[in-house]
Amino acid sequence: MANDRGGITGPGGAVRPKKFWTNKRKDALIGWLFLAPEFMGILVLSLFPLVFSLYLSFTDWNLVGGLSSINFVGLDNFKDLFSDEKFYMALKNNLIFTIVTVPIGMILALILAVLIHSKVYGKEYFKVAFFIPYISSIVALGAVWSALYHPSQGPINRFLISMGIAEPPKWLADTDFSLISIMIITIWAGIGYQIIIYIAGLSNIPDDMYEAADIDGASRVQQFFKITMPLLGPTISFLFITLLMSSFKVFDLIAFLTNGGPNDSSTVLVYLIFDEGFRNFRMGYASAISWVLFLIVGVITMITWKIQNKSHT
Repeated sequence: MANDRGGITGPGGAVRPKKFWTNKRKDALIGWLFLAPEFMGILVLSLFPLVFSLYLSFTDWNLVGGLSSINFVGLDNFKDLFSDEKFYMALKNNLIFTIVTVPIGMILALILAVLIHSKVYGKEYFKVAFFIPYISSIVALGAVWSALYHPSQGPINRFLISMGIAEPPKWLADTDFSLISIMIITIWAGIGYQIIIYIAGLSNIPDDMYEAADIDGASRVQQFFKITMPLLGPTISFLFITLLMSSFKVFDLIAFLTNGGPNDSSTVLVYLIFDEGFRNFRMGYASAISWVLFLIVGVITMITWKIQNKSHT
């Protein structure tokens, strides 16, 4: 029997102190022990690298020299960054890459998703066919497109020559077309993922709304802009923000196909971070670039999020 002091009254009126390790606390401890590996993983793999990279952005550290070669330089890395022509080239390429790949990919995926979602024969096949490039190895995709882009023997240029174009682009080896080549592959490889997300959103739109619109005499185009687009708003917002962030992280295709060249024409910010950090061993400078990239993506995402929230209210 419990008394006013929180103890338990035993036989003969003796007061026994309440046990600390109650069943409730034991269950809570077991739960925290199960969560401990996840928290340790977040601490070691996410939080520590984040804080350490912020510290490194204010230092001059040659990776080869070890931790003892870390030298605090304050804001010098950021001053050098904003006077670096290569950084501005990478930033410009990244912005072009984002402005082109995100809207074009979303528009093409939406058109294909609407066509596939309608009563099209073999639509399950088309879902799989478009999604396969997204789950395929980037190295395999790069190898295939490298062969397609071959200046003299590639199918693309052979077709252009047969169409009467005497000097087709050299694609990956051309400063004017290297970034365009990467953008084409990116749009093609990512369109399957977007189609699947769009189809999931289209499946949640009630058929009754389209039937009512048919009765009212609305055309297919009017139904698309008056019913489909508004109800797909959350799906479009999700895809836009996701693709926006991923467009600033493009690296693998560039590293495999062009190495940022020729003449830095396909260098983007993440590749520049890799180049400065792991080839030139300037880890402090690379960390400064990564934090500028983090701020750019954060600001663009917040602005986009606020604009979309206002449009949906």
